[in-house]
Amino acid sequence: MAATIAVLATLGFIGWLIYRAVKGKRVKAHNIAYGISVVTGIFTYAFFLSMDIPQLIKIVVSIFLGMALIVVAAYLQRRHLPGKP
Repeated sequence: MAATIAVLATLGFIGWLIYRAVKGKRVKAHNIAYGISVVTGIFTYAFFLSMDIPQLIKIVVSIFLGMALIVVAAYLQRRHLPGKP
């Protein structure tokens, strides 16, 4: 199941690049870096879920990891708001 999610994420990333190319939108370096980081995160998460540890621990760690990533993303996004010194 975890490998399937990782493969689908990779196919989704490739599809996203093809979609942007068909629509005539430019693919910038930060778009590629963002996409690769998302796919890498999904692969890491899939590997984590396939580890041989109790399921309750996986769920708790996943919740806390998600909360931490949301806080970090919000901080980084707020730091780059236009009009802020």
